[in-house]
Order: sequence, then structure tokens, then C-alpha cells
Amino acid sequence: MDGEATLGNALPNEGALRPEWDAYFLEIVGIVAKRATCRRRSVGAALVRDRRILSTGYNGAPSGLRHCLEIGCLREQQHIPSGERHELCRGLHAEQNAIIQAALHGVSVKGATLYCTNHPCVICAKMIINAGIVRIVVSGVYRDLLAEEMLAEAHIEVCRS
Repeated sequence: MDGEATLGNALPNEGALRPEWDAYFLEIVGIVAKRATCRRRSVGAALVRDRRILSTGYNGAPSGLRHCLEIGCLREQQHIPSGERHELCRGLHAEQNAIIQAALHGVSVKGATLYCTNHPCVICAKMIINAGIVRIVVSGVYRDLLAEEMLAEAHIEVCRS
């Protein structure tokens, strides 16, 4: 009877709907985003293949360096609008960190799906294409038209939830 429901003692999720896979992984990247150290936007990402998480990432400064929550935001100080001049930032994007973490630990992301709380920027889109990622599922409203065009040209499926 271990793990089974008994009369008057229902299982915790009995009757509850299980989330479908995309919703499940998007919920996880929402939690990953809470680790972000960017003052402007918290973004989370996960690379998944065969319904298994390969790596996660959130936006923030490189490991061991002071982050924007500590020293302030260079982009805010220079009044740089969102979506412009990505190189003028101490932080890496969540997608970049997820790809780098996989590489650091010797995990191939070829054929993976990227789940992210925002649509990738053009810099991340180029990395995603070259990393062999085949599908992207996003939940946020951020748009980068050049990134969208390049991902479409590379035949990478992009789903918005």
C-alpha cells in the first residue's frame, strides 16, 4: 500500500491537473529567473532534451565578479534603452549562461529546446543557432525582430506561451 491512496486518504495531487511539459519547464525558468542580478530585468533559461534539464542560466555578471545589484547598472547610468547596445553591460544573458554552463560541464545541447522567460536577443539567437538548439519556448513579451528573422531563417521553432 506504500504510495497508494487509501479510503479517506487521497494522494496530494489526486484530481489535480498535471501541467503539460512546456508549462512545466516555463514554470521552472520562472524560478531560475529569481536568481538574476540584473536591476532592469530578471530572466531565466533552461536547456532541455528528452524532457530532462541539461542546464539552467539566469542573467547576471560573470562568476566571481561584482554584480549590478551591488555596484549599480552601467546601462541605467548611461541611459541605454532596452534592446540596444547589449555589449555595454556587465551581465550575461540567461540563454548565454545556460549554454556556457552546459559547455563548462561537457554537456552537448545539440537538439535541445531552450525554455526562457523572454525571447532571445540577436546575440543570443546567434549562439542558439550555432549551439544546435532546435526549439525555443518563451513566455515573456520582449521582442527582437532581427533575432526573430535569424531564428526563422535557421528553421528554429519558436513557441510563445
